[in-house]
Amino acid sequence: MSLLVKRDDPRLEVEDITYPGEAGDVKAHYARPKGDEKLPGVVVIPEIWGLIPHIEDIARRVALEGYIAVAPDPLTHLGGTPEDPDEAVKMMRELDPEETTKNLVAAVKYLKTHPQSTGKVGVTGFCWGGGMTAQIAVHSPDVQAAVPFYGRQPAPEDIPKVRASLLVHYAGEDERINAGIPEFEAALKKYSVDYEIHVYEGAKHGFLNNTKPWYDEGAAKLAWKRTITFFKMKLKT
Repeated sequence: MSLLVKRDDPRLEVEDITYPGEAGDVKAHYARPKGDEKLPGVVVIPEIWGLIPHIEDIARRVALEGYIAVAPDPLTHLGGTPEDPDEAVKMMRELDPEETTKNLVAAVKYLKTHPQSTGKVGVTGFCWGGGMTAQIAVHSPDVQAAVPFYGRQPAPEDIPKVRASLLVHYAGEDERINAGIPEFEAALKKYSVDYEIHVYEGAKHGFLNNTKPWYDEGAAKLAWKRTITFFKMKLKT
């Protein structure tokens, strides 16, 4: 497995934590740069396989950019993310959408009120987590910046609730997800949401995941650069 930032990276404080969720504590992977400086927070939402090492790696990548990063385990209350990816997918599909959304919104509150936080919070997520990133933007007024990757779009009637700035990444070869873009963008314009949409031509769904065969290095590096620039602009100024 190709981890870009190891768990024992000397530049980071890394640990497994819990934070208060809707129906009990939620397990999460936590990473931040060493030191006492107050920093913005970023919630990292997993793909359909739950909190796997790749997502923990992304949280550490975010932390290295100068953020307190928290990657929740959506399957905490079903026993946690299993090693078998097929079992994880089955469990993820059994999750209660409303409770799951509230558990992830609670991660925003955790970061906003963290003693080493500036109070500014962003969120990003991938595939299933991309859709949930959009839902957090709908349901939490405390999010300043949201970056969904190739996720399902929220209902148009929910767009007026969005207070966050959005940076949205899509794969060019992702017909099912991309079918929702026109209606989504029309609603963003109608309700004057601050947004950018980027479509990476030739890339496949999941292109940022460097542990999978559909990884697209060019698209991944460009999308990541845009994401970090966006977070810096929205959370650090």
